[in-house]
Amino acid sequence: MDIPSKDEIYSALVERHGTELQDRLSKASVAVCGLGGLGSNIAAALARAGVGRLHIIDFDTVDISNLNRQMYFTDQLGISKTEALYDTLMRIAPYCDIRKDCIRLTEDNISDLLADEDIIVEAFDKADQKAMLVNCVLEKMPDKYLVSGSGMAGLAPSNMIRTKRMTDRFYLCGDGVSDIADGMGLVSSRVLVCAAHQAHAVIRIIAEEFDI
Repeated sequence: MDIPSKDEIYSALVERHGTELQDRLSKASVAVCGLGGLGSNIAAALARAGVGRLHIIDFDTVDISNLNRQMYFTDQLGISKTEALYDTLMRIAPYCDIRKDCIRLTEDNISDLLADEDIIVEAFDKADQKAMLVNCVLEKMPDKYLVSGSGMAGLAPSNMIRTKRMTDRFYLCGDGVSDIADGMGLVSSRVLVCAAHQAHAVIRIIAEEFDI
C-alpha cells in the first residue's frame, strides 16, 4: 500500500484539528528528553497530532523490561531507543522532521542540544535526572516552555494525575507523590495517563491555550 502524500496527511489532520491549530502544530518544534514510558508515548502522541519537528533524546537501548509500558517492540530489543523510536515515528508520521540524539543530557550540553526547540519535555525515570534538566532549563533557558512529569507509579486512581502550571512557562504533570520505591512499580495504563497529560499540555501550549 502506498504511503499517503504529505498533503493528504495534512488534510486529514485539518479535519480533526482545524486549519489554525494544525498550522501551529506543523510549525512547532518539541524536544522529548528521555524515551521511556513517558517519552516514547509522548513522542508518538505528538507525531500523531502532526507536530512538525521532534527532537528525541536518550542514551539507552531497548530492554525486555521496557515492553510493558514503552513504545517499543520485541524485534527492537537491544537497539538504541533513539533509533527504535525514530523508526516507529516514521511509520506514524513519515513527513515529520525528526532529529535524534543518542546521548546523555548533562548540565554542560543541555543548552546547546535544546537551543532550537520551542518546547522541552522532561520524561526521565530518575529523580536526580529530572531535577537536573528542570533546573538547567529554568535557569539557563527561561524563554523555553517546559513540561515535566512527576508521580505516575502504582495502581492509585488515574484521576489523581493532574496538570499544574507552576510558572508561566513550566508545567508539571503527575500525582506528585507516587514513586516506584513505594512498592508497586510502573503500570502501563497509569504511565500512559501521565504521558497523555504531558502530550496534551504541549499541544495546549502550541495552541496558546494556557492553564491558569
